[in-house]
Amino acid sequence: MRLFVAAELSAPLRRSVAECALRLRERLARAEAGAGLRWIPPANLHLTIWFIGEVSEARGSAVLEALAPPLPMPAFDVAFEGFGAFPPAGAPRVLWMGVSRGRDELAHAHELVGTRLLPWGFPPEGRAYSAHLTIARVKDAHGRARAAIRQAVAHETCAAGTCTVRELVVFRSRTASSGAVYEPLLRVPLT
Repeated sequence: MRLFVAAELSAPLRRSVAECALRLRERLARAEAGAGLRWIPPANLHLTIWFIGEVSEARGSAVLEALAPPLPMPAFDVAFEGFGAFPPAGAPRVLWMGVSRGRDELAHAHELVGTRLLPWGFPPEGRAYSAHLTIARVKDAHGRARAAIRQAVAHETCAAGTCTVRELVVFRSRTASSGAVYEPLLRVPLT
């Protein structure tokens, strides 16, 4: 099973992010640079806290056991504004919306989840946690399209709004012909 831990967004915030993403998408279409992008459906928008990856059923049960107790941190607000791309140079592979509020709290949640997973054999990631909201994946961007994407994310502005994060969710990701399907396996309240 393929697992990850994420913060869900409220339905109004997902709609607002989708509207911002549509503005970016239209700008890229006008620049003839949107053909190689796969946009994340609004229902699948989430803030990844920890990507666990492919694990056996037994290891998946251990993850759920490790994360079952509430996390000792208060609920917090997140807000999104502006766009960017990963990696920061070269061919972009991911388009994202920036976190303008809640970055420190998201980093703390990442640290708490990592502390709980470490005894179960999940080492920390090799890079610092970077809070962002993935809105599209880039399949192919060469030459002019690459430059147009970089230009668009640098100059398109949009503020999507705020929601309160009161829990984290352990999701199972399944691949379907229509795209990824996320199944919540465990809701971990913040206290």
